[in-house]
Amino acid sequence: MKPSTVKRDFLSTTPGILTAAVAANLLWGSASPCIKLGYRYFGIAAEDVLSQILFAGVRFTLAGLLTILIGSLLRGKLLLPKRGSGGMILTLAMMQTVIQYTFFYIGLSHAPGFKGSIISPTSTFFALLIAALVFRQEKLTAKKLLGCLIGFAGVIVVSVNGSVDGSVRLDGEGFLVLAAASYGCSSVLIKRYSAREDPVVLSGWQFLLGGALMTAAALIGGGKLHAVSPRAWPLMLYLGALSAVAYTLWSLLLQRHPVSRIMVFSFLNPVFGVLLSALLLGEGKILNIPRCLLAMALVCLGVWIVNQPEKRGG
Repeated sequence: MKPSTVKRDFLSTTPGILTAAVAANLLWGSASPCIKLGYRYFGIAAEDVLSQILFAGVRFTLAGLLTILIGSLLRGKLLLPKRGSGGMILTLAMMQTVIQYTFFYIGLSHAPGFKGSIISPTSTFFALLIAALVFRQEKLTAKKLLGCLIGFAGVIVVSVNGSVDGSVRLDGEGFLVLAAASYGCSSVLIKRYSAREDPVVLSGWQFLLGGALMTAAALIGGGKLHAVSPRAWPLMLYLGALSAVAYTLWSLLLQRHPVSRIMVFSFLNPVFGVLLSALLLGEGKILNIPRCLLAMALVCLGVWIVNQPEKRGG
């Protein structure tokens, strides 16, 4: 019945996997440079924290609405949470949207876009450490610990790149790492909550709630969005659609295939992010190419090691 439909559809084929996985990571890779462009188009200064939070809030309110709309069209019915899912949605809204993106948006205002693109995938390592050490969902093997150490070495390499004195800002690179840690924690929670609720439902409604909370708090505090470019609102629409489309594609792939087979494609995220930051933001001038390539290689190698299945027996 349902299993056979899942087996035969396009996303179950090799071309389908390649198309959807590359598209999702291209969209995610464009997020950091597009947020930086958004700050320009809305005239948001690096010190204007409330307007940065308002920008994030509007984006994720829109992302939530679009995720619910896309999911409803795919399922042929309105995506509504089950009774009793409210607590899970609120927890995810705080961890995955409010906390993560408050740190991420502030961090990006004080760091180049390419650093955000390379640091973001380290959420994989945080998810593993939290799952193993806090929730006891899996074992922290020597191989997985090695993968984490190699990946975090990549963060150290890229964090000292691009500045003359090699300094690192707590409210720049530091906040980007905290954002990755928050996302890692929310990934573990999604895995637990998905046993009781559809992950697309959880994602859409937590985006909507988290975005609404950030928007309300920023407006009350005096945050403002004034477009200084005609590209401002189209870019905002793109950022909202980016989250909705990429997450929906990724969820559908994870539903059909082993996690390790799909997670391999997350290596493309920092590659697209660095290339698009150089292209859209002109950051090629401050890129130390050899160091940046080394950082990407370390992060990708770490993610690959962490996602290798454990050998049984022996």
